[in-house]
Amino acid sequence: MKILIVDDEEDIAGLIQFHLEEEGFQTEVCHNGMEVLPRLEKHLPDGIILDLMLPGIGGMDLCRRIKEKYPHIPILMVTAKTGETDVVLGLELGADDYIRKPFNIRELVARVRTVTRRSTDPAGEVQGTISTGKIQINPTAHKVFVEGTEIDLTLIEFKLLQLFAGNPGVAFSRDKLLDRIWGKDVFVTDRTVDVNIKRLRDKLLSEKERLETIRGVGYRFRDA
Repeated sequence: MKILIVDDEEDIAGLIQFHLEEEGFQTEVCHNGMEVLPRLEKHLPDGIILDLMLPGIGGMDLCRRIKEKYPHIPILMVTAKTGETDVVLGLELGADDYIRKPFNIRELVARVRTVTRRSTDPAGEVQGTISTGKIQINPTAHKVFVEGTEIDLTLIEFKLLQLFAGNPGVAFSRDKLLDRIWGKDVFVTDRTVDVNIKRLRDKLLSEKERLETIRGVGYRFRDA
């Protein structure tokens, strides 16, 4: 798998690059946010490690632009900021996971392996076309339509909707969702689940009320 490392600190980018290549990944490096989008137009990586503090285009804006055009590419957001607001904003913009600086390099490599595996691992979801109410899900084409209009979902949002729609009426706890969607060796928190559920719900238009919060339990998708 090829990973694009976007970090303006050359020593950190080099450290990440060395350890990823030791683990069998191919890597490319960008030190300026302005370089990223033109590079993606030529070659799409299997995952992106994206620092938030970048010259040219800031990491938040870059994350939003990448996910708008390439929602299937997983992004691991790297932040030196300690505030939860920045983490939540990054997740709301489409980041699939995050890690704070200074990080343990083994943990970062494990997270990269986890987010890239999600792009190829079906995680047990129903694989056939799903039609429920005004929602149509085509897993093969990775497309979702609500009321006949195609909606853009990140990879995590797509997998969540696919799991819920394929199991109507089933209540999933946050822990169960973490295991099924993020993987058992995940490092993300319950808040990550909540942010992704909210983001998915906001995109479901008239069907959003079907994605129900069960207080003290988790979430459930109501049958049409």
